[in-house]
Amino acid sequence: MRRATLDAQPVFRLAGRSPGRLDLSSDTGASAHVFVLEDDILRLLVLPDGTLKGPRSWSIAPGATDVPFEGRDRFDTSGFSLPGAKILQTDGKLVVETARVRLTIRLDSLKCRWQVFDGEWKDAAWDRPTQAYDFGWWGGKVRHYLAREPDEQIFGLGEVSGDLDRAGRRIRLAPIDAFGYSARTSGPLYKHIPFSITRRPRTGVSFGLFYDTYADCAFDLGCERDNYHGLFRSFEAAAGDLDLYVLAGPDIGAITRRFTWLTGRPALMPDWSLGYSGSTMALADATDAPGQLLAWLDDCRARDIPCPSFHLSSGYTETAGRRYVFRWNREKFPDPASFVAAFAERGVRLVANIKPALLTSHPDYADAGAKGLFVSEPEGGPALAQFWDGLGAWLDFTSPDTHPWWKSKVTESLLEVGVAATWNDNNEFEVWSPTAQTHAGPAAATRAVQPLLMMRASREAQIEHAPDRRPFVVSRSGCAGMQRYAQTWSGDNATSWETLRYNLKMGLGLALCGVSNSGHDVGGFAGPPPDPELLIRWVEMGIFMPRFSIHSWNDDGSVNSPWMHEAAVETIARLIRLRNRFQPYFGYISWRYASNFEPIWRPLFHDFPGDPAAWQERDDFMLGPSLLVAPVVEPGARERLVRLPAGAAWIDPWTGQHLAGGEDVCLSAPLGRPVFLVREGAILPVNLAPARFGEETLEPGFELYPPIEGESAIELFADDGGSVVDVAAAEPDRRLEMVCDSASIRVRVRGLADPVIKLPPNETRPLVIEPA
Repeated sequence: MRRATLDAQPVFRLAGRSPGRLDLSSDTGASAHVFVLEDDILRLLVLPDGTLKGPRSWSIAPGATDVPFEGRDRFDTSGFSLPGAKILQTDGKLVVETARVRLTIRLDSLKCRWQVFDGEWKDAAWDRPTQAYDFGWWGGKVRHYLAREPDEQIFGLGEVSGDLDRAGRRIRLAPIDAFGYSARTSGPLYKHIPFSITRRPRTGVSFGLFYDTYADCAFDLGCERDNYHGLFRSFEAAAGDLDLYVLAGPDIGAITRRFTWLTGRPALMPDWSLGYSGSTMALADATDAPGQLLAWLDDCRARDIPCPSFHLSSGYTETAGRRYVFRWNREKFPDPASFVAAFAERGVRLVANIKPALLTSHPDYADAGAKGLFVSEPEGGPALAQFWDGLGAWLDFTSPDTHPWWKSKVTESLLEVGVAATWNDNNEFEVWSPTAQTHAGPAAATRAVQPLLMMRASREAQIEHAPDRRPFVVSRSGCAGMQRYAQTWSGDNATSWETLRYNLKMGLGLALCGVSNSGHDVGGFAGPPPDPELLIRWVEMGIFMPRFSIHSWNDDGSVNSPWMHEAAVETIARLIRLRNRFQPYFGYISWRYASNFEPIWRPLFHDFPGDPAAWQERDDFMLGPSLLVAPVVEPGARERLVRLPAGAAWIDPWTGQHLAGGEDVCLSAPLGRPVFLVREGAILPVNLAPARFGEETLEPGFELYPPIEGESAIELFADDGGSVVDVAAAEPDRRLEMVCDSASIRVRVRGLADPVIKLPPNETRPLVIEPA
């Protein structure tokens, strides 16, 4: 066996075949494995010395809601259809072809070229002509180099600052507690999702690339140039293996849905999580926290602001300036059950903050250490790291002993006293020791999977405590597949107009990677308090995001709340009531997300790929298939220029005006009136009941936005919003059809008794309702 060198690269041969897999071996001991998983998914696993170095996978869960606790074996192909593929060997090349994607491998150097079928075979991705993989030449890191084209667009990589198109940038993924980050320039941030979608404008080809790793990694997407290698882009990971999934198009919407399917079915959250969730860090930190928190609810009640849940910050565990997870401060909260019951009596559920590290002074630290629950050093003992106000140790959620310990603590300290759900916070697992170990291998190779398993444990605790009730978990950090367990948000953003604009893009990038049940700290978390205009504009955008919570830790100790500015309080209250009106629509698009893997919110090019203007950098988004939301992101603006995507017509819900697609329109945007448009033909499920604090009355109805002529329909699922359901098996049981011409609007219904229907302003055609 010879050693691979730059002038004598490995020569591969086809060494074996099994269902869905081709094994290649080389004269240097390197191996490669090609997996034919679906007609549109091929996978390449490259092992420079022929052995796996990385951990199992917890991200790959094709169409499933979970994976084995110990993770998925890297050679496991269960859950995939494993279609037959054409295999051809000729002229030192191996060709693997399905109906949708073709991989050609040059065997003398493992140079790969992926093509997708779009009426004809078109080039998608191809390895750099010079060295494309590291076969032990450059220190043993995981590396992959692809050629690039000057005009390619690259989207995804999860929660990344800056523009939605990542081309030309260098981006590092290494989950970190990025307090007060810039949404335009900061990085790395909280999430770790090494998945990108590339579009080649000249050919119309789109494809997805997912590197299944939990190690810190970096993508160079055209920032670096080198005369000796031509135009290239690169991927580098600190540990593990090169395990690459290639997803064929035909378009970005299909790729997003397929990647969501690949990494697991999104969890369906309880309906109460779709409403406004109150929160602020300063109240729970106060010495008289219970009184201040209950007074906050009184303020909600006084203004009749619906608030079905409240995020209880970690101040309830704070003692002498330090935070001890699962330990209520009994001086501030002498009777936690009574405190939680006081919230419940007002119709508000508590979502309690929990953290996955124990300070060395934590009362449970010694016991957890004795049980081996921490990420540890090889010579024994926890791998200590800085955490909040001291040194602490991170729990190792890959250990089978940590999982039940965590669930018991969640249950005993929170669920049994009436807390409804858990808020997984500060879970970036910043273990920087190069020698630290976990149950699943080196900490450096498993760091990003820890928050995923923490979510799983928190969710399982809720399921075991209340098996008939739909669980709810929210998590700040996470990796690919986190949509199976939790809702998320973009962490501790800075208060600024710039954040308002770029947080929107961050959320859309995350949605393209399968994680679209998300939002932001409305108003901004860190820095000065927002002025009335900025806060109102934030709320205008926030009410159209899946997660809607106003949260803060202001420099001056003030608290972001709907009533922090007297001049703005009525405006903000009206906006929150508007969110309450749209809650059934959020429930509907959440069903589509869980059942069909369709992102809840997404960039315009997801729905309108044929409109060139949709590919430009924008400050708007689609909420489900029917709403185009165009937030105002500049101070002083009272008008909003909106590009109406070609391929649809639109209706202004404030005026009833019909607008043609493919045009730019300037719409009035007075403070407190969000700019959004409804797709012509849309049927929106809405709540017609008055929004009241402490009440969750639902009067289901429909808002119809009829076209001048045409027809449309909506299918709905039976769902009480709180019980556990098998989303994959649920069948729509209600249908509403709309048929329009110049003389009438005819509505046919199935499974709906006497539906209440509202039409836009200025609609004069008669409405006729009849059975389907």
